[in-house]
Parts: sequence; structure tokens; C-alpha cells
Amino acid sequence: MALETTNLQFSYHAEKAFKFPDIKLASADAALIIGPSGSGKTTLLNLIAGLQKASAGEVKLGDQFLHNLEGRSLERFRAKHLGLIFQKSLFLPYLTMMDNMKMIYAIQNRQADKSEIDLLFSELNILHILHKKAASCSIGEQQRAAIARALLQKPSLILADEPTAALDDTNAEKVGELLLQMSQSQKTALLVVTHDARLKKLISKSYQL
Repeated sequence: MALETTNLQFSYHAEKAFKFPDIKLASADAALIIGPSGSGKTTLLNLIAGLQKASAGEVKLGDQFLHNLEGRSLERFRAKHLGLIFQKSLFLPYLTMMDNMKMIYAIQNRQADKSEIDLLFSELNILHILHKKAASCSIGEQQRAAIARALLQKPSLILADEPTAALDDTNAEKVGELLLQMSQSQKTALLVVTHDARLKKLISKSYQL
């Protein structure tokens, strides 16, 4: 399994506790996380990414139990195996998008591949922002660039939080199809939090919170 969660729970305080369904995703599997606001969808992604610690339960990515990692070892594991597409894109604002993308290769000790970057940005209809500073790009452009960044990592698992929320129908469809296509070709598991009916048409497997 690329991802397996077991009896995962998280508590903010006594009155706010979440118990999550067990999730199992093999390589190239895709699934949605669906639920009303406040049901813990983003919290679940944070637990799977190791950005928050669970109150109980386990997260297993490949052969690695996440609770056995901390500090730098957790950061290195995340950089190598997880592609994160969160609602806040977290680009370095005064670098160009190209330079932001090149950082992925540097972190993974790979030679930057400009043609690969160009191709992804072209498929996402954002080739025109490649040499613009991140701070000058719109929210929708940054959201699509975050998707490109996650795909460039070639991770074992992509976690996406509302990846089409700021996109029109045409671009939302392109994003959904590209994520599924790359998931299949790279054998990457894909887990998406969404309210978007457009994605529900593309991905049939879902977990309800």
C-alpha cells in the first residue's frame, strides 16, 4: 500500500475530537475526502503529511510508519515521498516561478529539467507566469503552479486540499485530468479533499467524514 491509516484520531480539546475512517490507497489509486466544513478534512491531510501529530492511530506510507520519524528525518521523508497541494501555496514570493520550481530539484539532488517544467506549466495553462515573481501571480495561477510543483517531485503520494477551488470549469477539468493522468503514469497515489462536484465526476472512490 502507498498509504494506510489505522484508527486515526485527533483532538484539539475535549469538545473537539475527530475520529477518521481508515484509508487504504495502492500506487496509482485516487480517492476523495468529502465532508462538511469543520469535519476535519484539512486536519486529516495534515496528519497524513506529518504536519500535525495524531492523538491516536497510525499513518503508514509505503513501509514507513510516520510516528517513527521526527525533525530532519521527517522533513527529508516528506520532501522525497509527498507532494503537497494546500490552499496556501507557500512559494517564495520574490523568486520567479521557474526558480521556485528549480528548488524541488535541488532539494532532491536532481538536475533541473526545464523542458519538464515548461511542459507541465503549458498543460496547466500557466506557461505565461513561469518567469514572473510568485507574488505577482493570481491565486488561481499559484494554485496551478502548486500542482505543477507537486507533480515535479514525482512523489509516492499526492495530498491535495481543494486544488480546483479557485479555478473556472475549463481549468478545473484540466487539473483533474492531469492529476489522474500523472497518478497513473508515475504510479502515484492521490488523495484529494474537495467540495467540487467537477472532481467527483472524475474520481469515484471517496471517504466521507
